[in-house]
Amino acid sequence: MTDTPRDGDRDRDQAGRARNSRPRDGLGRPLPRDAPGVERVPDDFILPPSESLDEAQRLIDAGRPFHAHEVLEASWKAAPEQERDLWQGLAQIAVGLTHRERGNAIGAATLLRRGADRISPYADDPPYDVQVAALVAVARALADDPTADTAVRLRR
Repeated sequence: MTDTPRDGDRDRDQAGRARNSRPRDGLGRPLPRDAPGVERVPDDFILPPSESLDEAQRLIDAGRPFHAHEVLEASWKAAPEQERDLWQGLAQIAVGLTHRERGNAIGAATLLRRGADRISPYADDPPYDVQVAALVAVARALADDPTADTAVRLRR
């Protein structure tokens, strides 16, 4: 028996959008509703860009790339149009790291490459001190070798 909510059981906000308040483990996997989980990133969590990058890095360093993805995704949704690909690519890299930690090498490689491709146009003039060129190289290296022990640094 699974603990997957049925349509009528799904958490929803006032506007009817799906929200999942179930606890999650450190890699973002849903746990039973009564299980203890790690601290969640609130659905409405939005930080200024530099703080978002710092928080995402803290979460990556703590082994919680799924939660870093949630922080970066919030920034992506709030970003001005000219920065959206940067934030989306960073979020995809974090999801790639999540799949890597979960043992899904194919999903990890796909998302790491997709994220690297999306952020690479920002390499010549990276906003917020994001080390785009180095991050692209690391994401592609991790996509090519899922066992590589390479640190991911978002900023200089």
